[in-house]
Amino acid sequence: MLEPALIILEFFSSFLEFLTPYFLFLKELLKVFWWVFPPIILFFPLRSWYLLFIQTKWLKNIERQVYEIKVPREILKPLRAMENVFADLWGIYDPPNFKEKWIEGKVLLGFSLEIVSLEGIPHFFIRIPEALRKTIESAIYSQYPDAEILKVPDYAQNVPPNIPNQNWDSWGCDYIPLKEDVYPIKTYPKFFEERPDMPKEEKRIDPLSSLLEGMARLGKGEQLWVQILITPITPAEDDYVQRGRKIVDKMVKRPEKPKQKPMFQEAAEILVTGKPSGAPTEEKPLIPPEMRLTPGEREIVSGIEEKISKNAFRTTIRFIYLAQRSVFFPPSKSIPITFFAQFGTQNLNGIKPWAKTITKVQAPNVFTQRRIYLKKRILFKRYIKRDTFFSPFPGGTFIFNTEELATIYHLPGIEVAPTVALPRVEMKKGGPPSELPIK
Repeated sequence: MLEPALIILEFFSSFLEFLTPYFLFLKELLKVFWWVFPPIILFFPLRSWYLLFIQTKWLKNIERQVYEIKVPREILKPLRAMENVFADLWGIYDPPNFKEKWIEGKVLLGFSLEIVSLEGIPHFFIRIPEALRKTIESAIYSQYPDAEILKVPDYAQNVPPNIPNQNWDSWGCDYIPLKEDVYPIKTYPKFFEERPDMPKEEKRIDPLSSLLEGMARLGKGEQLWVQILITPITPAEDDYVQRGRKIVDKMVKRPEKPKQKPMFQEAAEILVTGKPSGAPTEEKPLIPPEMRLTPGEREIVSGIEEKISKNAFRTTIRFIYLAQRSVFFPPSKSIPITFFAQFGTQNLNGIKPWAKTITKVQAPNVFTQRRIYLKKRILFKRYIKRDTFFSPFPGGTFIFNTEELATIYHLPGIEVAPTVALPRVEMKKGGPPSELPIK
């Protein structure tokens, strides 16, 4: 019984004896060249911190301003007009080159879309880099010439900066997709009734009407803030197109493209077999896989293909309900929750509250009040700074295309959102009569 153990011990002893000269050589090498390794180990962390430093410095020089969009009383254009606005806004995409990124600290610029109720009065706000004001105004006026865009003070600065406190309380969360973000949510074409016998105003069911009606019911001392942060991107920043195609190919059971073999492997196979190796031939089925999809699967495939075909934005969505403690009404948090819930479907996608950002705590129930306070403070600070969840680091965002954004944020006409609380432009704009003398 001892013989095998002795053989193993003898083997390891011989092996260590064999390695001893190499260990000694490595030790002497480290004595001389030890200074080479710390820069190699620290290179990537230092690079990240350097990039973060210069980007933060560059962003501090970007002046941002809040504008209010006054909604026209009568909007006859379909929601596709708002999709065209977002398609134009995507044009601000301006990726930095090597010098701009690593020396100046330039990053992709985005902006914030906000629907806000201030004591029962809904408002549409947009916070933008001031340098992009003309571009953004042109995009909106081209589709909604009767709208008004006014520079206003930041409403988020009109409440105490230390919420929650003894007089104010809050509740809110960030949102994340139910599935991978290449699956689309329910968008505005699904909210239409394609029936010619119905009156025009009944054909369109505006998903925004429920949010605006709920906002209009808030009272004095109550506010509800909904925020959508967007930054235009391409597949260079996020491989969403490739991710979508992989899911589609898997659903329709398309075979994966064979990987090209290295040249030396192909040469070896030719020497051994005398002929080049080809891809194995597969028998094609009589009925293509695409024809065997169920109606639900076809809807998923077409939805993903349509989503990845349009311009996309890196997106963050959140809301905060805040009010003075004397009038704080917890059920009011259901207003945005039910609004966002209507964009979900079982076979496609939707968005849900992100559990780690909801301003309540899960087990273990230790330091409960302190943990709730910290979550509320962090969410409030992220909102007023218009920061993403992991800001200044990447992550915590998802992809929405122009159609999805237009579904959630658009200017509603009075026919589909008749709430009287929403301020509207009452006077219609127009040019002077052609016969008006100019001298």
